[in-house]
Amino acid sequence: MSTAANEGKNLEIVVDGESFQRIPIKTRVVMPGDNLDEFITEYAGGKAVEGDVLFVTEKIVAITQGRSYLVSDIQVRPLARFLSKYVTRTPYGIGLGMPETMEMALRECGTPKILFAAAVAAVTKAFGRKGDFYRIAGDKARAIDGPTSGTIPPYNKAVVLGPEKPKEVAYHLKELLGTKAGVAVVDINDLGGNILGSTLPKDGEARLVKILKDNPLGQGHQSTPLGIIRRA
Repeated sequence: MSTAANEGKNLEIVVDGESFQRIPIKTRVVMPGDNLDEFITEYAGGKAVEGDVLFVTEKIVAITQGRSYLVSDIQVRPLARFLSKYVTRTPYGIGLGMPETMEMALRECGTPKILFAAAVAAVTKAFGRKGDFYRIAGDKARAIDGPTSGTIPPYNKAVVLGPEKPKEVAYHLKELLGTKAGVAVVDINDLGGNILGSTLPKDGEARLVKILKDNPLGQGHQSTPLGIIRRA
């Protein structure tokens, strides 16, 4: 298990007075058609012990579920082109700020929900409030990843949706590994994070978000889609 820090990332953090190690696990690139069970067993088997939390990025779960789509294969409706123009892009991810990702949000969440979220966000943004779009659209919209310049090929030309049934996936992986460690499927980036599903209690999930808030896995070519949290 690699314990080398990703560039610009620290391996240790203090949260609520306790020190935690964030240990990245370097892997090969996950490809469509890969088996998640085999992948997790190969790279994480036997590495997490009681008291640890094994965290898995939502992207590799989604890819192995067949939820990755080439941008060139997505047929975009005029509504998606229109709505995407009003999404703020950031250096950390395109979000729904391109027609293809917005199109997939319309399909995933339903057109009425996305239109309602956009309408509310337009009003509240005028009063200086941000974030209402994703609060209303929900985790499915928030978890959609679009291509960026730092994304590992072939996903620099793909849209990846959030994983299906992430909580069930977390419990399945815990049973698969036969581990007493907690398991969490996470959506973490340089703007913050979200626990999509885990075997942890609510307070454990809240602490995990704090532990991962500076995105120790990185966003680009680090090839570390798994990691272990361990009390230092």
